[in-house]
Amino acid sequence: MAKAIQLAVLKVLMIIIFAGWIAVWIQKPTNMWTRKWKGAEDSSRYTVFGYYGLNFAVYTFPLISLTIIGLVYLNLVSREPPRSRPARSATIGFSNPVLVNSFLGILSSIEILAVFLFVLFLAWTYYARISNDFKKLMPVKSLNLDLWQLRYLRVATRFGLLAEACLALLLLPILRGLALFQILGIQFEASVRYHIWLGTSMILFATIHGASTLFIWGVSHHIQDEMWRWQKTGRIYLAGEIALVTGLVIWISSLPQIRRRRFEIFYYTHHLYIVFLIFFLFHAGDRHFYSVFGGIFLFGLDKLLRIVQSRPETCVLSARIFLLPGKAIELTLPKDPRLKYTPTSVIYMKIPSVSKFQWHPFSITSSSNLDDDTMSVVVKCNGGWTSTFYDVIQAELDSDTGSMSCMPVSVEGPYGPASLDFLRHDSLLMIAGGAGITPFLSILKEIASVNSSRYRFPTQVQFIYVVKKSQDICLLNSVSSLLLNQSSTQLSLKLKVYVTQEERSDATVRGLVNDLSLVRTVNFSTECSNYAVHGPESPIWMAAMAALSSIKFIVSLICFNHIFLPHEKKSAVTEKILPSEKKAAKEKTPSSVVDLLLLASFIIALACNTFLASILRWKRLKKDIPPLSPKHGKATEHASVETRSPVEEHELHFGGRPDLQDIFSEFPNETGGSDIGVLVCGPVSMMESVASLCQLKSQGLNIGSRGKKTYFSFHSLNFTL
Repeated sequence: MAKAIQLAVLKVLMIIIFAGWIAVWIQKPTNMWTRKWKGAEDSSRYTVFGYYGLNFAVYTFPLISLTIIGLVYLNLVSREPPRSRPARSATIGFSNPVLVNSFLGILSSIEILAVFLFVLFLAWTYYARISNDFKKLMPVKSLNLDLWQLRYLRVATRFGLLAEACLALLLLPILRGLALFQILGIQFEASVRYHIWLGTSMILFATIHGASTLFIWGVSHHIQDEMWRWQKTGRIYLAGEIALVTGLVIWISSLPQIRRRRFEIFYYTHHLYIVFLIFFLFHAGDRHFYSVFGGIFLFGLDKLLRIVQSRPETCVLSARIFLLPGKAIELTLPKDPRLKYTPTSVIYMKIPSVSKFQWHPFSITSSSNLDDDTMSVVVKCNGGWTSTFYDVIQAELDSDTGSMSCMPVSVEGPYGPASLDFLRHDSLLMIAGGAGITPFLSILKEIASVNSSRYRFPTQVQFIYVVKKSQDICLLNSVSSLLLNQSSTQLSLKLKVYVTQEERSDATVRGLVNDLSLVRTVNFSTECSNYAVHGPESPIWMAAMAALSSIKFIVSLICFNHIFLPHEKKSAVTEKILPSEKKAAKEKTPSSVVDLLLLASFIIALACNTFLASILRWKRLKKDIPPLSPKHGKATEHASVETRSPVEEHELHFGGRPDLQDIFSEFPNETGGSDIGVLVCGPVSMMESVASLCQLKSQGLNIGSRGKKTYFSFHSLNFTL
């Protein structure tokens, strides 16, 4: 009961903070807020914190505090005892697909509502600003503009504010350790599309802002004078132009045509975000930067803590190479026995022998309930990085050294859902296409491993697996014992395999699994590393780091401002100074100097916390984690032992795709469940087809075989390999 009260209090606090932050953004474009804010800044100028402390507290710290409270909330949730299957939530319909579109993807009602409110906010911000500008147009001293040119220049300027609003949220969806979206049950792989939407919108608004400004300069014959200016105070035009060009380069390299075919270009150019953010700071100034600084602050801290977490390197224990043209490899890595993760979790790996800089995500295919000391991932070698990795292992196999050398690897994660509520249904209908099977491997192992007295996972599962060639069925190798020996488990699993590009009639699932189970296992030496995968630190530890970083930042900023900038003391004389005289006195300090002090404070805060995190982690590793015993490995070739069962319950179909509508209609009658969880992972077209069927089913009455109303709960999974 006490923990339930604590969770409720934390939820209320998060709602209040988020609502207050949103209220600030809504009031920000109004004249009333502008007048009161200027008065508040003038009052704070004579305090220890200064106007910069006020800006940090109002615009930046709410997101940081929301993250801190959210991490404390997740820490309490992770310590909750296993629950029985919860009652069907009244809001579960809000997570089901409402709009399925090839361009926008699969959208739930909550996502549609959030997008609508954000667009409404952008429209309000633009209207409030531009209407005030048109009421009191002031000529630009350095430009001799006509009335239409002056109005169009204001229009261009206000588009920059829309880009700023998008930038304030841009980095939040791609946080991993400090993930705000995990509080809502949204994982990193699913929230990346919000980052894409926000980034595209930001670049669109910034391009309109920059191109329109250049156009006005051009028609007024001032472009040569204005575009190369690095002003001492105010907006620095050259910095804005550099930021815009950098943002365009990042966006162009992120297009699917480039990202999928030339991943290295996408990966390396994305690191230009540092250049973009620095020059945005110089262009917009520190006051505007505090509005977007919350996401930047959290992203910088998250990035550095993830780097610390991936140290020191571990090593690959073994690799199982499937001897088929598909080029698939199952890697086994050592892990700390206390490290627990949920199904569908993802790790990020960097293998220096393949690339010293690139990190790639992979879905974990093992269960921490079954494997205490190891974790496994499957690598489908069909890209540049993965093909190089395959060649490295083949080179080791072809060498005449007699033993396999050690293969060091840096691991970040695992990252996964905070709870297993997405599995707690009466029955499960799982649909996978091609390599999309990888998250389901961990789900099947998890369901089969748990004790039914502690967990209420479904015992009725139907698994639809669609592949192009029969050789792709080899990915079922790690769960072959579960598929072919169900008498030893309480799980009732029915597998239906559809091979779309082959025609056969005499094959069975059992026969194919046994025929395609020939693998070559490579055991690597572990002499290069004595450490296992320890995983990320606890949420409460991350919350403490976020709080310490914010304190160090504001303390550093106060010290720098008092040392390097002239500090005014409030007196009767200063109160009589006119606002114009105050502004002139303030502008003696170049704005770029103020920006550099903010940047230096940010770097110092991150550096101090990174140093502290490194020391704490190293001490913990030395104290708690036993070293791996070094061993030398050799390559062995073997096939899985054939198992027999009197009845072949699984189905194998050649030459066609599954009729999903028939499957959805028959499944409730076969299982008798009223609450069905539909999990899908695979090609986009397949996921959209399944989402459309769930959408249609949720709109009508679905009556099961026992007269019960049947609910279909849609869950889309993201696979990485």
